[in-house]
Amino acid sequence: MDRQPSPTRSRMAANHSIEAPDPASLPSPCQVMTVPEVAQALRCSKALVHNLINGHVRAAKPLPSVRIGRRRLVRRSSLDEWIKANEQCYDPIIANH
Repeated sequence: MDRQPSPTRSRMAANHSIEAPDPASLPSPCQVMTVPEVAQALRCSKALVHNLINGHVRAAKPLPSVRIGRRRLVRRSSLDEWIKANEQCYDPIIANH
């Protein structure tokens, strides 16, 4: 006995299909950094990176990140922009020039 798929089941399958994203639109693995990698790049502790991400450091703007489950990932481009935005010159002689 040949079993034919029911029209309801085939409609449900069509409604729940997931299209794979274009691989060119996804960031490459080297463009996304983990908290330990960010800590190594900034030469600081992982705890400080978590505090920066959560906005608990008064002198710095929060570090943009993506949450995937319990993991936090930071784009390399976001880290570079964040560093430029938080750069400050404390030498008054250099600041005036």
